[in-house]
Amino acid sequence: MEDTLKKNDTELVENAMDIIIHEHLKLIKSIHYHEIAALIPTITNAKNIFVTGSGRTGLMMKAFAMRLMHLGYKVHVVGETTAPAITKGDLLIAGSGSGTTSGIVSAAETANREGASVICFTTNAESPLALQSKHTVIIPAAQKQERDEDISKQYAGSLFEQSLLLVMDALIQTLWGLDGSLASDLWKRHANME
Repeated sequence: MEDTLKKNDTELVENAMDIIIHEHLKLIKSIHYHEIAALIPTITNAKNIFVTGSGRTGLMMKAFAMRLMHLGYKVHVVGETTAPAITKGDLLIAGSGSGTTSGIVSAAETANREGASVICFTTNAESPLALQSKHTVIIPAAQKQERDEDISKQYAGSLFEQSLLLVMDALIQTLWGLDGSLASDLWKRHANME
């Protein structure tokens, strides 16, 4: 009985992985890569980079911030106690599936008021966040509240969050390639008090 249960559980996990991978394979054919490439000059010319997002999206944004730091950018996570004020010449990079999260939209409004640039990653090109942004990258995934199984069978925005990390890692890989730094150069910036 235990062996049968384990085999069934194994099949369930493998099936879940197949669902997730196939959703990503479908999604990557819908991404407009020129939207991502258009971010490169804004990122490379920023004095300071700030990142923001909420919940699981916020965790993806923090992962992106870490990689930007490894590349040598001055980067801060909005809401952390060591984040300075955003000013002219700075950049805010925001992630929000809906593009309506009030704290994130408010951060974009502040960035614009202070003369900083705003980039966003979202599913909704008409969202308040997208309308506040100089550049918008649309990730065509279901929003948290959508139950459209044609887009995703996963729960509550998971496809967006996963895709966000993949898109940002592709952007990091591109920036790294353009920079020409060695992996050993980046490693010197990696946290050494873990």
